[in-house]
Amino acid sequence: MLAFGFGAGASPVAPGTAGSLVGLALYWPLAGLPLPGYAAMVVLAALLGIAICGRASRDLGVEDHPGIVWDEIVGMLIGCAGLPLEWPWLLAAFGLFRLLDILKPWPISLLDRRLTGGLGIMLDDIAAGVATLAVIQIARVTWPGFGG
Repeated sequence: MLAFGFGAGASPVAPGTAGSLVGLALYWPLAGLPLPGYAAMVVLAALLGIAICGRASRDLGVEDHPGIVWDEIVGMLIGCAGLPLEWPWLLAAFGLFRLLDILKPWPISLLDRRLTGGLGIMLDDIAAGVATLAVIQIARVTWPGFGG
């Protein structure tokens, strides 16, 4: 259930996008946490994700089954960290995260190719989330009026 993002991974079309939408929805109630508490929750979700995704992968007999979307949920939570609850910023983070997750530019592609198991499933999306976070936070400083 967790690996499949509460059912989002069972989407017949774009399960990774559906999982990312779950991450975006989970950001909404978590955004009010102090940043250290939010970061602790995301780190815990990432560490648990290594076990969750690894177990699901083994049980399914597929290295990175498309239905396993816990990694997208965590990646999205990383990409949104510290964002105000304003749709322009949230949509920008969502779009950029999906683009990076799908295209897997270097070094994300390196992690995707070289690592296996739960760690491999998680790390490329964590990297995409960190890259999203960096770009979005730079954009917030550069264009402070964009969100509202």
